[in-house]
Amino acid sequence: MGFENLKLIEPILKAIEEKGYKIPTKIQKESIPKILNRNDLLGIAQTGTGKTGAFALPIIQLIFQIDGNKQKMPNLRALILTPTRELAIQIDESIKEYNKYTKIKHAVIFGGVNQNVQVRALKKGVQILVATPGRLLDLINQGFIKLDDIKIFVLDEADRMLDMGFIHDIKKLVKILPIERQTLFFSATMPNHIIELSKKILTNPERVEVTRKSTAAESVKQYIYYTNRKDKTNLLTHIIKDKKEEQMLVFVRTKHGADKLVRKLKKMDLRADAIHGNKSQNRRQKALKNFKEDKIKILVATDIAARGIDISKLGYVINFNVPNIPETYVHRIGRSGRAGEKGVAISISEPEENIYVKAIEKLTEKALEKVNDHPYPQTTKPMTIKEKKEWNKEKQKRKREFFSKKRSVKRRKKK
Repeated sequence: MGFENLKLIEPILKAIEEKGYKIPTKIQKESIPKILNRNDLLGIAQTGTGKTGAFALPIIQLIFQIDGNKQKMPNLRALILTPTRELAIQIDESIKEYNKYTKIKHAVIFGGVNQNVQVRALKKGVQILVATPGRLLDLINQGFIKLDDIKIFVLDEADRMLDMGFIHDIKKLVKILPIERQTLFFSATMPNHIIELSKKILTNPERVEVTRKSTAAESVKQYIYYTNRKDKTNLLTHIIKDKKEEQMLVFVRTKHGADKLVRKLKKMDLRADAIHGNKSQNRRQKALKNFKEDKIKILVATDIAARGIDISKLGYVINFNVPNIPETYVHRIGRSGRAGEKGVAISISEPEENIYVKAIEKLTEKALEKVNDHPYPQTTKPMTIKEKKEWNKEKQKRKREFFSKKRSVKRRKKK
């Protein structure tokens, strides 16, 4: 089945053809007709399955059928809510490509940057708005955005949205959205709290599920390397050099850890950069652009900053820190093996993370393939619960001492 069988209009089909897309992905094939039929939709799909096209294409068509090519000030018809600025930008870029011949007015807004450029775009009139929750509510409160004419509301990456603490923002928005609307709800995983939220905002939805609950893409080969904490960076370097010129997205747990790892990699003459919440939007976008253009080979990222990274042929995802939440693992490795491409996910586990590996295998119902042939095997045993508590106490003590000294230095400088 091709896109022409999905009852998409000619201007959209022409844009799709120029993009080189010939066959819709499973979620696109199942979702587009239901959305065009004005049904609410509950979509369960991993990242990299063509989800953005599944809702963006029919939204453009529905608005085009409502408004046509309006020359006067257009009304805001569709709101797409997403958790991070990177993902918001990515969705807006896709809309721009699909919208080439329909010319529906669209814009993207997100926090972390000056609002003036975004406000100017809104004042010109927008029919499709992609937004992150904080900046959206802020501009609504300032009177720059009205939701009275919204016909379609999309909640994308719902599970990540709730993980990031946006539940209260979502509830505020739902209260001010028109009751008569079409709602599209997308999530990679469906834990109970997501199911409850979907029941509150959807009306008799059609359900589209393109994968089993919380499973990793079949196109991604998954490996596990066991090592010790002190050897992690050396093992990562060994893997990078073994794969030679391959691009790699490396996940770490903290912002500080991301910067620290990049410094170490650069000392070894490896082209690397980091993206995380403490970096400015411009620096994050520059790092992402350099990665997409192959100017750097290694991009080190935290989970939140990595949302929206869409690189069609990304070969490798590496978990430098094994995530303690199994669903996060599914999200991470979904950056590779997108839209049917083959990918590789490598996790590097220190003794204290072995328990996380078992949780991942239990969730995905698949054992990670163990790699024994490497120069930094795991030799130490995981700490006992008692040892872990003592270690954490000592860690907190050192942390308090560090900040106490820092405050003392500041006080002396002020004097």
